Amino acid sequence: MASPASPAPAAVTARGWGWRYATRLKWAARGIDLDIAPGERVLLLGGSGSGKSTLLHALAGVLGGDEEGEHAGDLRLDGAAPHSVRGRAGLVQQDPDAQAVLARVGDDVAFGCENLGVPREEIWPRVREALDLVGLGVPLDRPTNALSGGQKQRLALAGALAMTPGLLLLDEPTANLDPEGARSVRDAVGRVLDRTGATLVVVEHRIDVWLPLIDRIIVLGSGADASSGGSAVIADGTPNEVLGTRGAELAARGVWVPGIPPRHPAPPVAAPGETLLTARGLEVARVKGTPVAGPVDEVVRAGEVLGIIGPNGAGKSTLGRTLAGLLPPAAGAIDASESLSAGAGPAPIRWTSRQLLTRIGTVLQSPDHQLLASSVRRELEVGPRALKLPEGEIAARVDELLERLRLAHLAEANPHTLSGGEKRRLTVAAMLATRPRVVVLDEPTFGQDARTWAELVDIIASLRDGRGDDPRSAVVAITHDADVLAALHARVLALPGATA
Repeated sequence: MASPASPAPAAVTARGWGWRYATRLKWAARGIDLDIAPGERVLLLGGSGSGKSTLLHALAGVLGGDEEGEHAGDLRLDGAAPHSVRGRAGLVQQDPDAQAVLARVGDDVAFGCENLGVPREEIWPRVREALDLVGLGVPLDRPTNALSGGQKQRLALAGALAMTPGLLLLDEPTANLDPEGARSVRDAVGRVLDRTGATLVVVEHRIDVWLPLIDRIIVLGSGADASSGGSAVIADGTPNEVLGTRGAELAARGVWVPGIPPRHPAPPVAAPGETLLTARGLEVARVKGTPVAGPVDEVVRAGEVLGIIGPNGAGKSTLGRTLAGLLPPAAGAIDASESLSAGAGPAPIRWTSRQLLTRIGTVLQSPDHQLLASSVRRELEVGPRALKLPEGEIAARVDELLERLRLAHLAEANPHTLSGGEKRRLTVAAMLATRPRVVVLDEPTFGQDARTWAELVDIIASLRDGRGDDPRSAVVAITHDADVLAALHARVLALPGATA
């Protein structure tokens, strides 16, 4: 890239900095003290809800004014307020859909450069190079809505890289990528850093892939760590110093530490039961007329986890949505058993939304696509109210799920102010509130720390095995997290496909 597109690396300073959203009583981040020198490569860790994403949003200058929240302390980028140094920081958010703003791939990557006033003759070489660096080998006029979740994540990263910022902020950038894709994105980031010298702050729960690239780890604790005037930064040093010396302590706080795996649930209590869904010659499509996977012949059985794996763009999420009755088959058919359909007919795509609630529950890859209400509690009430359950039953279900999914302290918070991991747990809880017989989970452990990962896996295992008077459910899990499938003793369906 030309020298004007390679500005000096940025410096970051925080002194007692914190942020509280307008709808929250508790601070999302508090008491953060740190200095990041120009050109450092930092991995930012911490338990779910510790304020990592909030800090990145603040550094990118995208947190709102006083009407949306309040700040404490001081946060500086090159000695200035982040919102006043436009273009110095480039942010890739947890949800790539939140950053896809234009209809075509090339235009979307060019968008940030155009806003910064980059000369037109320089924009398109940057766009092509950024797409090449992240390995998104699609035409510039490819519709962004035709991309898979993993491809959209690469697109968001390409848009940030094209701006060549002095500070690159990555929030779970490889969470929805297959292992090969995750390594290729890390390598792309490394090439950009080597070329530009930019400062890097990356948030990633599963850290192994980033260890070869980073030179420093900063760990944030909970708000309680800063409530008595101390710093929220509970560890800071080289990877060897932080993970080697304090690994056991950090793992107990939920931080992913290599070599210290989270607990796994017990194996299935019995062999798989009845078949609830049957796919015959099934082909699926994101865009009508363009199949992306199939033909598939498969069954979904009570008491079993069916894991769907494959490279990015292979059609895993599309297959999941089709099995869930949210997309029509491009070819072939999906038939529900009589016990599952319960008079609604054999084709899930023809069921009403209310009929789906107790039959097939879905957790989409992007949590924001499922958030409907103004508070966490109301979000959990949506499904039970659609079923017209008695108020006492609704309250009992919601209260139990708030505790079970570690969300009780956020009951009155606006769901859109939650961290990515908290949003994922909320969408799982909302799905569980209607007690469906089949559950389709797309990246169910996305954004989770080691502790909440183990809790979510336990919940999925309890669905598989039944709990109390509840019958055994059928679980379809779409994931790049091989540990989830191993922990759940899943039967695996592997889809072929390209990683582009």
